[in-house]
Parts: sequence; C-alpha cells; structure tokens
Amino acid sequence: MVFYFTALITVGTASYAVFSKNITRCAFSLLYSFFGMAVLYGLLSADFVAVVQLMIYVGGILVLLLFAVMLTGNIELAANSNKTASRWLGYPLGMVIFVLLVSVFLRVPWGKSAVQAYLPTIRAIGESFLGRLLLPFEFLSIVLLAVVIGAVVIVRNRNVCNASEEEEST
Repeated sequence: MVFYFTALITVGTASYAVFSKNITRCAFSLLYSFFGMAVLYGLLSADFVAVVQLMIYVGGILVLLLFAVMLTGNIELAANSNKTASRWLGYPLGMVIFVLLVSVFLRVPWGKSAVQAYLPTIRAIGESFLGRLLLPFEFLSIVLLAVVIGAVVIVRNRNVCNASEEEEST
C-alpha cells in the first residue's frame, strides 16, 4: 500500500509540474516528484539509486533550479517565443510514447515472483568501480575535467571579448 500511495503522489506531482502555468509551483512540484522517486527506489531495494536521486536531483539540480527561479525577476511575465511549435511536436511524440508504453505493458508477464532477500547494491558497485571499471571511470573523470576547463575558457574568452567591445564603443 505504501508503494502504491507513493507512486500515486509521485505521478500526481509530476503531472502538476508538467501542466501548471506557474513556474514556481512547477519547481516545488518537481521537488516532491523527485523525492517520491527516491522513496520508490528505496522501496524497490535500489538503495544506491535512491541515494543518488536524493543527492543529485533533489540536492543539486532542483536546488539550482529553485535558485534560478527565485532570483530571476519577473519570470512570470516572460513570453514564450514559439507557442505553437511545441504542441505540434509534443502531441504526436506523446502519443507515440504512450503507444510504446502500452505495448510494453501488454507484453510483460505480470505473474507473481518469489520474494527475494534484500541485498545491498553499494558494495558491488564500489567493487566494480575500483576493480574492472577503474580505467573507464578514471578516463571519464579526466574527460569531465577537460569539459569543465573548456567551459571556463570559453566563458572567460566571451567576457574578455565583450569587455573589449564595450571599451571600443565608449
């Protein structure tokens, strides 16, 4: 019952986030939706994914989104520059995804399976990262570091170019 109640609340808050016109309420509704997903992951014995959901999505991305919404002045008055293009693309794409989900739902054997004992997943993930996946993990960290350095260089060059253009115009 807890799973179904949490799933209902999560789907409800996610739907409100999608269909609401108030961006502040959308952001807070997204908070409840992300938190509900973390609870669902925890109920499904995916402890690592639940903690990552809380730390990254709720603790990082959503806090950043809330700060952006709260610090942007008159965000409610911002006009949508292309109101109809999203509908013409969104409705057919939504229908295709709906048909795919229904077809998957109808193909899955929904028989009851035996309840398995809870096994923590964090140890296996940690051993994989420090064992056979160590080299790809370290390579990925170097690539991400290069991306961050590249973004800083691009932003710094833009700021320098903008400052020099302002000096020339005065």
